[in-house]
Amino acid sequence: MKTDILIVGCGVSGLYCALNLPPEKDILIVTKDAMDKSDSYLAQGGICVLRDENDYDSFFEDTMRAGHYENNKQSVDIMIRSSRAVIDDLVSWGVAFEKNGEDFAYTKEGAHSAPRILFHEDETGKEITSRLLAAVKKRPNVRIAEYFTMVDLLVEGNTCYGIVGQDEKGNFTTVTADYTVLATGGIGGLYAHSTNYRHLTGDAIALALKHGVTLQHIDYIQIHPTTLYTKEEGREFLISESVRGEGAILLNHRGERFVDELLPRDVVANAIFAEMKREGKPHMWLSLEKIPKEEILSHFPHIYEHCLSEGYDITKEPIPVVPSQHYFMGGVDVNEHSKTSMERLYAVGETACNGVHGKNRLASNSLLESLVFAKRAALDLLAGYKKAPERDAFSIDFAQYDNYKEAYKEAVLTAIEKERESHE
Repeated sequence: MKTDILIVGCGVSGLYCALNLPPEKDILIVTKDAMDKSDSYLAQGGICVLRDENDYDSFFEDTMRAGHYENNKQSVDIMIRSSRAVIDDLVSWGVAFEKNGEDFAYTKEGAHSAPRILFHEDETGKEITSRLLAAVKKRPNVRIAEYFTMVDLLVEGNTCYGIVGQDEKGNFTTVTADYTVLATGGIGGLYAHSTNYRHLTGDAIALALKHGVTLQHIDYIQIHPTTLYTKEEGREFLISESVRGEGAILLNHRGERFVDELLPRDVVANAIFAEMKREGKPHMWLSLEKIPKEEILSHFPHIYEHCLSEGYDITKEPIPVVPSQHYFMGGVDVNEHSKTSMERLYAVGETACNGVHGKNRLASNSLLESLVFAKRAALDLLAGYKKAPERDAFSIDFAQYDNYKEAYKEAVLTAIEKERESHE
């Protein structure tokens, strides 16, 4: 196969990148699973926005403080100042954020000093991603290939010319492109307990390791404080931070509060782990008793329904929660335009690391960051667009990929552990 621009991944960053490319470019989006099975669909809480210039300093400081001041300040500034334009784009594509009368309704989450988060019920990610996907489907120049896994990069020198892929029948093929954009999401599938889809196993990270593409902060892995406790392995159900932002409290098994619920995620998660260890219990409790039932049913209907299906009525009783792997702050190192260290290769979304989140991501900055820097990738790619030079077809021995899944998982986990040890 051949295309002008290849986008690997179908979450908000991949879709938004495609929507910011012109109709005369042939665009192919490949995705490892179904097109609606990206982590972007799972984002519950919302998306941050700069409400007005008076909020800039506190938004910047909240992001930096949550990231332990290891954030790239330029990236933070770009994200914040680009937020309103992104929201305008989303609204133009039909995203329905909640409103108070004619004005947007804003909510507040942990480590935010002010309400600046737009939301759609408790399924903001689904609302945004589904609208972007619908817009992409209307573009005649964009094709989407589902159940198509990237297994390698086509590399010569330090230039990417596309990928090797595997379809759902197990057949390998090459896809050549003038430019390739990696938007493969996070690494939660590498862990027994994660809020991520199981097929998100850090494929782009594995291939960056293989081909010497620069990585950054790959040991910076966020643990979300509150997922619904279950004894079964698999994707954990997230209990959004916005629940705590609206008044939910954490309790130990003696019914006592033990932490400020609105501290940064890593602080709250560590406090829960410490209390679990102290009490010898596999979970703590989250009580929503301070939130009116009407608000729970209107703001958190899907959390309510899911917990009810598991036997918990959150309007009447606390629910068991446990921290789980949630987000990858590290990734493929990129500049402010989402360009990697390899020519003709970009990376966006959770796959990339431009330093905006530092060591720990502020709640509801993920959708915003993904969108802002996906658009910048598209614009930068176009500004310097050059057709890839003609070359002989790549000669690939597909037998080398017989055990690639396990090999890549092991490579990523080993690299993360090595990076972590280097910081101890």
